[in-house]
Amino acid sequence: MNILVVVTSHDKLGDTGKKTGFWLEELAAPYYAFLDAGAALTLASPAGGQPPLDPSSDAPDAQTEATNRFKQDLDAQHALAHTRKLDDVDLDDFDAIFYPGGHGPLWDLAESATSVRLIEDALAAGKPVAAVCHAPGVLRHVRGEGGKPLVAGRKVTGFSNSEEDAVGLVNVVPFLVEDMLKEQGGEYSKGDDWSAYVVEDGLLITGQNPGSSEATAQALLKRLS
Repeated sequence: MNILVVVTSHDKLGDTGKKTGFWLEELAAPYYAFLDAGAALTLASPAGGQPPLDPSSDAPDAQTEATNRFKQDLDAQHALAHTRKLDDVDLDDFDAIFYPGGHGPLWDLAESATSVRLIEDALAAGKPVAAVCHAPGVLRHVRGEGGKPLVAGRKVTGFSNSEEDAVGLVNVVPFLVEDMLKEQGGEYSKGDDWSAYVVEDGLLITGQNPGSSEATAQALLKRLS
């Protein structure tokens, strides 16, 4: 069981002068869910090498058992520092794809032709794709049958407008995940803010927020089994 984990390479939070990147919990919790289930993991990013960590996700109040384990895991840190360049990834080597969030993906992965093609090819090949929190934003330009938006008519979730408002970034992000999914015809639903909420529609699995990362990973493992 080989899983490709795709993280952002984008580190600028719009025009705020602040940094962003991937959200630590959304990588760490799935990383160990997959690893502990016996999966082989490959980390990739648009630029390759060390991806940027959203500093907010490294704050003391954002730490969990998984993030603490990840930071002390030399193998995990080595894998993170040496992510493969997304352009060099061969889908044939993997059984599934997982996208952690953080705000970064809204700028780079959402607009990446390589990522779009990878998702389209994976689903066409019967391989599940999962994304959590802001990462469902990577579906923005993905197309399904007949060239329609992939999410049209599909059950999906992702970081909600109310959660984006709570973190004060509604006017900073290039687009709101909830609005985008709805505008493209997705059957968007959500749970309570910050609570674990996962939606499955065939091979597409989406989670709402950081608290949904573990459950999204487990849903992907269940699909693979």
